Amino acid sequence: MTGIDLTTAAVGDTVAEQTLHFTRDSLVRYAGASGDFNPIHYRDDIAAEVGLPGVLAHGMLTMGAAIQPLIAELGDPGRVVDYQVRFTKPVVVDPVTGADVHVIAKVAQLADEEGIGRIDLEISCDGVKVLGKSQVRVRFAA
Repeated sequence: MTGIDLTTAAVGDTVAEQTLHFTRDSLVRYAGASGDFNPIHYRDDIAAEVGLPGVLAHGMLTMGAAIQPLIAELGDPGRVVDYQVRFTKPVVVDPVTGADVHVIAKVAQLADEEGIGRIDLEISCDGVKVLGKSQVRVRFAA
């Protein structure tokens, strides 16, 4: 697999961008794959009962999906050395329209002597940041 070579990138360069669409079906599939069947991820009545604004996407689903546009550009998931986020706001998934999560990946720190640099992800839904301090350390050479 070959992918984007970041050795000539500059801080601030956008290296990936995509809007991801989550539906209630997405949540059910993720629940089955992960084993996380907490009803706040599929039942409006339970979500309302505990004071949530609606059914929420799983945090780990959001985190895992958010890195995919960058991995597609890298061409090899093995180039990811570390990935960390801070969960800041939930993604509310409407039963009819779903939810769109927008991801922009930008170079934040150039490669060090070991060839590893940092890409920051901006992850938002309806203009609100849903994951903060989203940082991916990657091998910059393809």
